[in-house]
Amino acid sequence: MPLSSRHVDVFLRAAIDEARLGLAEGGIPIGSVLVVDGEIVGRGHNRRVQQGSTVLHAEMDCLERAGRRPAADYRRATLYSTLSPCDMCSGAVLLYRIPRVVVGENRTFRGPEEYLRERGVDLRIVDDPECHALMQEFLAAQPQLWNEDIGEP
Repeated sequence: MPLSSRHVDVFLRAAIDEARLGLAEGGIPIGSVLVVDGEIVGRGHNRRVQQGSTVLHAEMDCLERAGRRPAADYRRATLYSTLSPCDMCSGAVLLYRIPRVVVGENRTFRGPEEYLRERGVDLRIVDDPECHALMQEFLAAQPQLWNEDIGEP
């Protein structure tokens, strides 16, 4: 399904809502949704803090909450994330052959975007001001938690 600006707005908005939910829970404000055939089939947010997890980035939480799905579903999917996916989350995109990823912003953090593109993923950066502001406010308030999340000392 081609991505219209309306789709990006609606689905990125859902990812932002997830990011805000994560922040309200005391976590890192990154959200993600998985869309198949124009329908959200999974929602998630970074829950590393809330769950004491090493791997529950927003995209991983989203995929987990989408549940077991046939491989064909992933091949028709678009993953929306408020922030550029890290190496781990990008690996999941490649593993499940998700063909499209829409990123809210990549100024705060840039994952392996060129690698995803080289591997055939249609990666679109929206540069959404709300996504960027959420992360900047969080970084100012919780720099040590952010560094932990991205594996920095």
